[in-house]
Amino acid sequence: MSDRIIDNKAHSRFEMPLQNGIAFISYRLEGDSISLLHTEVPPESEGRGIGSALTGLVLDEAVSRGLKIYPYCSFIRNYIHKHPQYLPY
Repeated sequence: MSDRIIDNKAHSRFEMPLQNGIAFISYRLEGDSISLLHTEVPPESEGRGIGSALTGLVLDEAVSRGLKIYPYCSFIRNYIHKHPQYLPY
């Protein structure tokens, strides 16, 4: 698992390169807010904490940019409720 993410602006998603593919969170950026739309991890990598690691890195990046976070993805909403440092979003 990687501890870095790539902001692929052309595809509007944060990506985490893996040995067997790319985990990603798609987003929509508007002004000072970011809508987090969907999280996807390659099936071979599911259940290893990659989605949670990616979510934490993306949320940290959004906070560091001073963005208001709109978590439309249920996985990300659940992560935030387990990690209250990201509240209020």
